[in-house]
Amino acid sequence: MRSISIAQAKAFDRQAQEKYGVSSIVLMENAGRSVAEEALKMLRGRKRVAVVCGVGNNGGDGFVAARHLLNRGIKVKVYLLGSKAKLKSDPRTNLNILRKIGLKAISAKSVRDLSGIKSADLIIDAIFGIGLNSQVREPYLSVIQFLNQTKIPILAVDVSSGLDADTGKPWGAAVKANQTVTFVASKIGFSKADGPRYCGKIVVRDIY
Repeated sequence: MRSISIAQAKAFDRQAQEKYGVSSIVLMENAGRSVAEEALKMLRGRKRVAVVCGVGNNGGDGFVAARHLLNRGIKVKVYLLGSKAKLKSDPRTNLNILRKIGLKAISAKSVRDLSGIKSADLIIDAIFGIGLNSQVREPYLSVIQFLNQTKIPILAVDVSSGLDADTGKPWGAAVKANQTVTFVASKIGFSKADGPRYCGKIVVRDIY
C-alpha cells in the first residue's frame, strides 16, 4: 500500500484546490460521505452512531458523515469538543446544515457530557486530523481515554486522533481505532512504531 507524509497529504489538498479548482468544502463533502459509507459497512444493520468532533476540518468531515448517516436512517448523536466560536468556515457550514435538518450537536466540555456514547453501536472519531503537532491536553486527553475504554468499535477519520501520522507515535494519547478511513493514500506513520496498534484496518478513499 502506497504511503505519503503529512506534508504530501497537505500538498495534495492544495493542488486539488489551486490547480483543479476543487473547493475545500467539496473535499470535505467527499471525505465525509466516504466515512459514512464505511461506517454503514461496520454497522452491519445496527442503527446507533456517535460522532465525536473537534473544531477543525476533521470535525467538519464528521459533521458531513453524520448527515449522510442520518439520511440513511441511522440514529446519530453528534458531540462537539471545543467552542463553536473556534470552528473554521467549512466545519461551521456543515454544522449549521445539521442544525437546520434537525440534528443538534451536543456541546461536550468534559467526559461527563459523553455519557450517551455508551449506547452507541459505533463511534466515529473526528477529533483531530493529521495536522496535530503537540501533546494532547485536557479535556481531549480524558475524552480519548474514555473512548478507548468503552470497547465500542471506533472508526477514525483520516487518522486516529492523537497519533502522529508521520512517526506512528501518539502525542501522549491516541484513539485506538478498529478501522481508519484515510484519504488519497495511507500515511507513513500508520505502519511505523505504534501506528498499527492505533489505526486498525486501513481503508483508503479518494476525495477529489
